[in-house]
Amino acid sequence: MDVRKRAMETQRGTAAVLAPALFPERQPMTPAQIAAGIRAALAVQRRAVTLGKRPFAAALVGPDNDTVLLTHQSVDQHVGTMRDVHCYHLRSSDASLLFYLVSVIGKADKMGSQWAHIGRIVFAASNDQLYDLTGPGNKENFTMDWHTRDVLKGCPQKDIQVIGPLEEEGKAVVEENDTYWSKTRANQG
Repeated sequence: MDVRKRAMETQRGTAAVLAPALFPERQPMTPAQIAAGIRAALAVQRRAVTLGKRPFAAALVGPDNDTVLLTHQSVDQHVGTMRDVHCYHLRSSDASLLFYLVSVIGKADKMGSQWAHIGRIVFAASNDQLYDLTGPGNKENFTMDWHTRDVLKGCPQKDIQVIGPLEEEGKAVVEENDTYWSKTRANQG
């Protein structure tokens, strides 16, 4: 078996095997750290809705799993933009220690984490839950049936941990999102 094929069959993939310095060891997250990160994203989501924007928000958290480095909401672009800009200014080895928390994910368009070299994605509510909230053919959000884990299967060279959906935090996200999306569902015709 050639080196490339053998490396592709490892848990962490080719880049992790051939360039381990790109993938420093990450500290595991505690349930309390996950909940705190999702609460940070939810606070930003609430701000977005208050400003009349879609309820999409994200928090970029540092390697200590506690420090919120940056938050962003849907303004006129996807929340992933802040992630990409911030990580552009970091060395790859630093970015892989960060994790990206979002209130709702599962969508392929959030997968820029692969290119930003972020090491962990945490999401509260799933793409399927978002689809149920927005309804079919919603003009404001055409939800894709293409999930984060499925997309990452196509990128075995990266070591990106995916956590979610989260049962308890997901309930809060769904409830708050429904307040926004129920109005757009009512306006569909």
